[in-house]
Amino acid sequence: MSDRIIKSKSRIAGEITVPGDKSISHRALILAAMADGESRINGLSTARDVQSTRQCLLDLGVRMKVDADALRVTGKGKYGFKAPKKTLDAGNSGTTIRLLSGVLAAQKFISTITGDASLRNRPMRRIIEPLENMGATIESASYKAPLTIQGGPLRSIDYASTIASAQVKSCILLAGLYANGITRITEPTPSRDHTERMLEAFGVQAQYSLGGAGVKGPANLQATEIVVPGDISSAAFFLVAASLLPDSEISLLNIGINPTRLGIYDALLAMKANIHMSPAQVINMEPRADILARSSQLFSATLAGSMIPRIIDEIPVLAVAATQATGTTVIRDAAELRIKESDRIAAVAENLQKMGANVRETKDGLVITGPTPLKGAEIDCHDDHRIAMSFAIAGLIARGETVIKGAECVEISFPGFFQLLDQICHD
Repeated sequence: MSDRIIKSKSRIAGEITVPGDKSISHRALILAAMADGESRINGLSTARDVQSTRQCLLDLGVRMKVDADALRVTGKGKYGFKAPKKTLDAGNSGTTIRLLSGVLAAQKFISTITGDASLRNRPMRRIIEPLENMGATIESASYKAPLTIQGGPLRSIDYASTIASAQVKSCILLAGLYANGITRITEPTPSRDHTERMLEAFGVQAQYSLGGAGVKGPANLQATEIVVPGDISSAAFFLVAASLLPDSEISLLNIGINPTRLGIYDALLAMKANIHMSPAQVINMEPRADILARSSQLFSATLAGSMIPRIIDEIPVLAVAATQATGTTVIRDAAELRIKESDRIAAVAENLQKMGANVRETKDGLVITGPTPLKGAEIDCHDDHRIAMSFAIAGLIARGETVIKGAECVEISFPGFFQLLDQICHD
């Protein structure tokens, strides 16, 4: 495993782009594969997670061709997939296994889908139960991957989810495209709505609101062209870095600003960060804009409730920001972080304490008091890409050297992260 040494920097500056949005890229591939005709996807993420979705679709008989800076996907229609000759491998990607399960549940063959050790330990009951309610037969051990799915005719359902999860919601909506009648899902708080928006781009009318979403089936998708914006979850690391380092200014171009994903922007505003956004442009139902961040004097905030699904991927780097904010920042209602690629609550607390931060772990979050000077340390990222990148940002403001163990895991979501960080950092 490769390690990465991070040294303190005096400032960051520049104008950059980040990879295409990972969540949108997964959905673009899956919906293009389900559509009638050839779709063109521009700006597709090259993250390892997205490559897992791409390979699973190839194993299901989908044809793809790289054309200049775009990917052409020849859709199979809803029932054109072929039975895979081997177990489908979702790698580390929860989005891949959960969304594809909604499609596989309606196919006229048996398939098995699994993932790496981390993914095999993540909860799948949240999708198994609704899919079985719709008529699918799914075999698993203790509701964990691998999942063996016997596809067949599906029926529409009204499903009340106990958690706010875009993966669960999307799985049910994709299955609902095959069912007769309206399939609805409600959530306790809103989750990201990329699937609903992209369904409309592919010609399917989706119903969605703050309370949930629905589709009327059976519905067919029509091929289209998708332009993927930059990933705001990837941009988050640079927004925090610019806020923390003196004399810094960073401009991030063409970033997706879907309202269900703007929690990082709103959280930094609540902490009094100096950030600004250009007027939005909307393509494929998804808004995008440039975001400018400058050095800031941060103050504490309480991050909880309906804010949490909107910042679930950004909480680790927001915790780093909180160590430099005046006052006590409280993060709660975030127990979902314990069943991500790692137990992110424990991993953040453990590594911040190594660096000298004043942080306390709670059952469902963190309590961080600042500002506290950080010192370099050896960081165990637990093979979790967001932990690795968050503590790379912490290393920029720490005294001495910070060593990120197993830093190659950043390829899961952000290939080229360290190279881009090197480009904008100044000693």
